[in-house]
Amino acid sequence: MPHQLNDRAIRLIGIPLVAILIPMVIQFEDFMKLNARFGINAMVTLFITLTFWEGNRYIVVLARRKFPAYSQTRQRLLTEAVLALLYTVVATLLMELILSKFIFKTKVEIGFRITLVTTLLVYLVYEAIYFFEAWKLNVRKTESLMREGVESQLEVLKNQLDPHFLFNSMNTLAALIDDTNADAQQYLERQSDVYRYVLVSRTKNTVLVEEEMAFLDAYVYLNKIRFRDNLLVEKLLSPETLRLQVAPLSIQMLIENAIKHNIVSREYPLKISIRQEENDYLVVENNIQQKTILEKSTKVGLQNIINRYALLTTDRRVEVQRTEKLFTVRIPLTRTVS
Repeated sequence: MPHQLNDRAIRLIGIPLVAILIPMVIQFEDFMKLNARFGINAMVTLFITLTFWEGNRYIVVLARRKFPAYSQTRQRLLTEAVLALLYTVVATLLMELILSKFIFKTKVEIGFRITLVTTLLVYLVYEAIYFFEAWKLNVRKTESLMREGVESQLEVLKNQLDPHFLFNSMNTLAALIDDTNADAQQYLERQSDVYRYVLVSRTKNTVLVEEEMAFLDAYVYLNKIRFRDNLLVEKLLSPETLRLQVAPLSIQMLIENAIKHNIVSREYPLKISIRQEENDYLVVENNIQQKTILEKSTKVGLQNIINRYALLTTDRRVEVQRTEKLFTVRIPLTRTVS
């Protein structure tokens, strides 16, 4: 949720409205007479309302900046309550001192009642708007994640065949292969692992890095049958990193993009490294040796990853860097299971 408040209209309407309504209720007889006493109290109420509205609004901004997440609602409300109480007490005492000395010769009649009404009104308005915006944002995120998940599945499968059908067909084919043909058996087993992972992970927003790496091993094996030792994939991940979370199929998409856009040959081997960095980032990097004729692509793979992480994380984004020799993508890792 943003820290800045788009509340100009509310302030322009709310502050004068409260400044008129409060003396109307408290001093109804003076209001009916529209005498000077009511006018003075209305001006004083406007000054008090403006002071407490703007002061408490600033407290709201500070609390949202400190505790922006929806899950931090309790901490945010507690912070607002403590700061609002301190501000209200101190500001009320100062205002009554100033008003009684320079405007009224007797005790201010509106006093503490106005400050409490204004303070409560400010927090009711801003928190109600905040919760409504948070609810709309969560709904949009859920819908977007579902849409991105579907696009991810289509990008990986690259066909309109039911993955269940493909998986069952491979099991049938494995039974028909001669037991002495170990290479063919192993190839089918790895391909089955790939489709099994797609079936299991397609309903999830994140999976363990360890699970993604196991899937990636099967995917890389299938490609090394084609490219042999011309495709080199190096993984440098700590046990702690393997227990973090990553968007499913995201690393596979980056490996696929690297193979799709670069030459892979004995003269020009493609080298891909997967490593972790500080602050819970996973880095996928490959050397650049651009193909002159690119394979047909939907051009949604990398953008799909960027869009999904924009929904999964609020403060960290996928970072893409291209130099003359290297193409690097930094993916934020999360610690929440979804």
